[in-house]
Amino acid sequence: MRDNLTALGYAEMTPIQAASLPLILKGRDLIAQAKTGSGKTAAFGIGLLHPLNPRFFGCQALVLCPTRELADQVAKELRRLARAADNIKILTLCGGVPLGPQIGSLEHGAHIIVGTPGRIQEHLRKGTLKLDGLNTLVLDEADRMLDMGFFDSIAEVIEQTPAKRQTLLFSATYPAGIEQLAARFLRDPERVQVEAMHDDGQIEQRFYEIDPKQRMDAVIRLLR
Repeated sequence: MRDNLTALGYAEMTPIQAASLPLILKGRDLIAQAKTGSGKTAAFGIGLLHPLNPRFFGCQALVLCPTRELADQVAKELRRLARAADNIKILTLCGGVPLGPQIGSLEHGAHIIVGTPGRIQEHLRKGTLKLDGLNTLVLDEADRMLDMGFFDSIAEVIEQTPAKRQTLLFSATYPAGIEQLAARFLRDPERVQVEAMHDDGQIEQRFYEIDPKQRMDAVIRLLR
């Protein structure tokens, strides 16, 4: 794992990784306030890979995300982190695509599943997904999921997981729903709060109208 992290460019831990990873590796439930770009995916990714049993092809870790786009990003990063491990299969289950191919993939088993609450809920209701072997549950960008009205779906999913599991909740903000979710489903969680890697207010955006034929020259000039 360490050699793979070095090869991926992880020279040192970000604040959220330094604060949360030791707690995650100890098996503690966690509420972490961290924004996109803070390095949180690597933090929970390393943590959920640690206890995996490659020989058991049931779902051992589940990551719930608010959107298909985020789920795809998370799954991609988890595959990068897991590439030094022994045959770890990561499957994405999101809405907006047919159920059939997903059911076929589930029949072959997966160690880690990343998906949106509604589609995970659908597979659980159909019996095409079982979570009785789950070790780790991650709620990524939990505040966004609550804003999108997923509280009941999240609750239904969690109720079908083992009581003895580790739950990691990552959120940029702490609305009332987060506290309600934590009080109901997390066990004596540790709390971690770090600043973002950058201040959104300090990001300057510019727009240039450029002839398509001059695009590459313009990019080179901007990079200089």
